[in-house]
Amino acid sequence: MEEILKIVDLVVKFSLRGRVLTAIRGASLTLNQGETLAIVGESGSGKSVFCKSFIGMLDNNGWVDSGHIFFEGKDMAPYTKERDWLAIRGKKIAMVFQDPMTALNPLRTVGLQIQEVIELHQRLRGGEARQRTYEILKDVGIDDVEMRYKQYPHEFSGGMRQRVVIAIAMACQARILVCDEPTTALDVTIQAQILQLIRDLQHKYNLTVIYITHDLGVVANVADRVAVMYAGDIIECGTAEEVFYNPQHPYTWALLSSLPQLGIKGEPLYSIKGTPPNLFQEIKGDAFAPRNPQALKIDFLERPPAFQVSPTHFAKTWLLDPRAPKLQPPPAIMALRAKFSEVS
Repeated sequence: MEEILKIVDLVVKFSLRGRVLTAIRGASLTLNQGETLAIVGESGSGKSVFCKSFIGMLDNNGWVDSGHIFFEGKDMAPYTKERDWLAIRGKKIAMVFQDPMTALNPLRTVGLQIQEVIELHQRLRGGEARQRTYEILKDVGIDDVEMRYKQYPHEFSGGMRQRVVIAIAMACQARILVCDEPTTALDVTIQAQILQLIRDLQHKYNLTVIYITHDLGVVANVADRVAVMYAGDIIECGTAEEVFYNPQHPYTWALLSSLPQLGIKGEPLYSIKGTPPNLFQEIKGDAFAPRNPQALKIDFLERPPAFQVSPTHFAKTWLLDPRAPKLQPPPAIMALRAKFSEVS
């Protein structure tokens, strides 16, 4: 498969009230053309910041401190000027935001908001730009496009507004579509429709899609590969089957054990104890160690490297070191493995 994006040892920092917060701590990731990647983890794990770093949308007090972001043969990590990012953001890498109501301008018609992007990035004008807007509205499943073109965001339902936001992202003919919790505010039926819409657009335009989510149910339905983030680092990455049915990192075990579907009747639902580390401070060892009841001594002393489980699967945990004791995953993970063995 063609490699479209490669991120190597990325470090992103923010200056807050005279202190420096390290939001991304040496994360690495490779993305292939046409695949669907899901980035999962608790709130505050760095998922959105990680993706904003390669679309030029970091806040003014944030910067890429070190590492590389390779896209189309160029390293974007040194980009600091807005004109550099304008050639990438929207045009090559587009983003669908979590809340469509805040992403849309309430004072402008939906049609003009989509047409503005077409005029900026595709250099079309007047009737041609309007016609292209109609086509994109049809692509995202909106009927009666000439009437809808003239309406305002408040005249659309939540699901329809999300379709409009997707239409704006698609108007640029981008190669990568980043979807930041695109279905959080929608009910289950509309959620399924939006996910199917993104899947259809991906096949039609040969898109590469990144989902930022904490909903593992969404991940199971859409992702080819899954990257698990914790405390600003990708601590496990593999195919969806590998991460769901053969997870290796204790944090991935804990995330999957938290799924309500894996709960046992009459017993309390599993929850991860403690809180994520303070990113203002230097983290020693494995960032998850203080919350891991099975942590080894070395977890508190040295940061684990990435151990290769298979050609497509790695995890940053000392449990994969040949010298480590062989620990059994929690019962919920063993149950998942058993179900997978039955199916396969």
